[in-house]
Amino acid sequence: MVVNILKMEQMLHYIIYKVGNLPHIGKTVLWKLMYFSDFNYYELYEKHLTGEQYRKLEHGPAPSNFDSAIEELINAKKIRLLKNKYHGHTQEKYLALDKPDTSKLSKDELRVIDKAINKLSCFNATQISALSHLDMPWKATDDKRIINYELVFYREPITSVREYNDEYNN
Repeated sequence: MVVNILKMEQMLHYIIYKVGNLPHIGKTVLWKLMYFSDFNYYELYEKHLTGEQYRKLEHGPAPSNFDSAIEELINAKKIRLLKNKYHGHTQEKYLALDKPDTSKLSKDELRVIDKAINKLSCFNATQISALSHLDMPWKATDDKRIINYELVFYREPITSVREYNDEYNN
């Protein structure tokens, strides 16, 4: 699988543009919004949105290329990094400096990203990490290993985004 770095940067910039100004949105929440956008798209369309690889870490899935994508967005003056205190912890917060280019993202891709944002951006880092721990791809992966996208087809209703028809009960 090849990671489409440009699409990933556009997705990340778009998410930051939409919710980066909310006080509880820091690096951890961004990681999970990216994860759910990528994995939800795969569950719905059976193809990759960005192809980003996510690693199973203690606090949930983490995108492998996040730091380089963030650095690229900062260097291009599309976002800026703020470090501040949030509930006694140092929070890495990112703010959009301009409107994101979404030319590499299709309408379906943007719709899936928007649904993830609308459903999950109200969660803080602890809450969204707990939800990610209920997702079968994370649960079925060994610590520090890359999470297999195919595991979305074993999701439980709490994280699944696809309507599955039981053809034997029709």
